[in-house]
Amino acid sequence: MFAHVGGVLATDLQDVTTDLAALDSAGFWAVVVTYEGEVTCARFGTVREAPLPYAPWKGPPRDAWSTSLDEAAYVAGVERVRAAIAEGTVYQANLCRVLSAPLPDADLLGLANVLAAGNPAPYACVMHLPGLRIASASPELYLSRKGDIVVSRPIKGTGRTPADLLPKDRAENVMIVDLVRNDLGRIAEPGSVSVPALCNLEEHPGLVHLVSTVRARLPHGAGWPELIAATFPPGSVTGAPKSSALTLLDELETAPRGPYCGAIGWVDADSRRGSLAVGIRTFWATGDLIRFGTGAGITWHSEPCREWRETELKAARLLEVASR
Repeated sequence: MFAHVGGVLATDLQDVTTDLAALDSAGFWAVVVTYEGEVTCARFGTVREAPLPYAPWKGPPRDAWSTSLDEAAYVAGVERVRAAIAEGTVYQANLCRVLSAPLPDADLLGLANVLAAGNPAPYACVMHLPGLRIASASPELYLSRKGDIVVSRPIKGTGRTPADLLPKDRAENVMIVDLVRNDLGRIAEPGSVSVPALCNLEEHPGLVHLVSTVRARLPHGAGWPELIAATFPPGSVTGAPKSSALTLLDELETAPRGPYCGAIGWVDADSRRGSLAVGIRTFWATGDLIRFGTGAGITWHSEPCREWRETELKAARLLEVASR
């Protein structure tokens, strides 16, 4: 068992728990919270700065991948979200699908190597934990913490080039920033929530994103359990209002998201620091299958076929890398 996350290699597994309160105790923890809320916190005894260890990789053929929602089903789902918006049930919802392919006995360290070469990402990691094998190339920060200061950097708005971004993308980003502000406001010190950056353009391999920054200060006595309870699942992968969007998405999506759209990262309880990414651009292996999720944020102005193409765009580079 090991984790390579945040630029360090963690080995010598000491403890595994589902209790988020452990993250405020002691030691270095690798953390996974699935979209459905299943928690894995793994404490390691040996942690050192180290490059990603090498392992070879041979992925499934590109044509071996199947999807939980085909184009017709996804387009119908977009229309259902738009109908819910017209009814006033939601303002936005992030509709996702899960791709899967056969891959017996997958060692995802090799996949992490090819992702690092072909799709580098600021929150990349690979973890082999009890019952969990994950390789992520996430570009999105869910929560970082340094002492009492918390930062979230939601992504909304994706294109191949800046020219692909529409007014709808900026409006969607602002909507999700409001949601994240409200989530953090449930736990933060009154008056401490701010937005230092709104709709900044970021370039990633093959894509551009609009990214905003939301900052807050935790009150005395608040820790990781309270912080995650107030903000999870991340606003950028659910919708607004969050509770209504979650209910709608549960009706429309036909496969569990698992680590995809959850939280993946590390916590150093001794220094009261940590960084959890949103589990997008993330592969995970269970049994003899490897899985990968992709999705798009749907608003009233969404064009159903364009939203399908956005999910294809987000998946294309990652699947090309993983299918070698």
